[in-house]
Amino acid sequence: MNIVKEIKNLKCGKYLENIDLIKYNTYKISSVAKLMVFPETERQLIKLLKYLKEKEVKYMILGNGSNVIFSSKGFDGVIIKLDAFNDLSINDTVIKVGAGYSLMRLALKMCKMGLSGLEFATGIPGSVGGAVYMNAGAYKSDMGYIISEVKVLTPEFKIKTLYNKDLDFHYRSSFLQKNKDYICLEATIVLRKGNKEEIMETIEERKQRRLISQPLEFPSAGSVFRNPAGEFAGHLIEEIGYKGKRIGGAEVSNKHANFIVNTGGATGEDVKELIREVQSKVKEKYNIELKIEQEFVE
Repeated sequence: MNIVKEIKNLKCGKYLENIDLIKYNTYKISSVAKLMVFPETERQLIKLLKYLKEKEVKYMILGNGSNVIFSSKGFDGVIIKLDAFNDLSINDTVIKVGAGYSLMRLALKMCKMGLSGLEFATGIPGSVGGAVYMNAGAYKSDMGYIISEVKVLTPEFKIKTLYNKDLDFHYRSSFLQKNKDYICLEATIVLRKGNKEEIMETIEERKQRRLISQPLEFPSAGSVFRNPAGEFAGHLIEEIGYKGKRIGGAEVSNKHANFIVNTGGATGEDVKELIREVQSKVKEKYNIELKIEQEFVE
């Protein structure tokens, strides 16, 4: 019996076979995965993971695909989507939200309710779980400022609560990122009451600034590199003359040099090659090692 058939027989949620991931990553890169599974409960997720680990099958948890670069060779394994983990409960300023919930949707909902603290996330197209994993942030704020605790599945298949101090949040980094066998299932976020009109004004103003300064008309995964201490990655890339530099369908944006965009038909290899070239040129000129915010999935 083959692996795909065995997984189907496990009944761990809906599944898609030989699925093109073009709709599941914000770069809109085409890459075929052998199987995508959508567990609906913690029990189904645990059953699936136990099987995958026992059979040594490659797998990855995929959120909204807003920080991943897939290879055109495809993903020879199982992609797990936690879209069904999308419960939301609001108790005054304390929000419990499933890992599969859209961060942008959550941020806009909270802002419209006059709850402050998630304004920074209204332009980040990730899932809540992905945002906790990456410690997503913008405008000098990030998830580490608002997360009080996270419900996780441990490598031993136990459900456990990790508190803010356990999560080791730093700039675009977290405990979960360094311990990939832990899976975020749910986050508890603490916000504060604010003035709804002022909050909405702030996010509208930032939206207009993004439209002017970021290449939102092309598929991308946002900022490619972390900003080095005291510098802006985009400025360094502009200074080496790489705005508009293209490899295949991938291009360093003319609008914002810390964005690589898919101008049409870009492969993961195009994006990766361009990233490596930019890193190399910046290192050569400034002796600064640009750190990548995005993840290559082979």
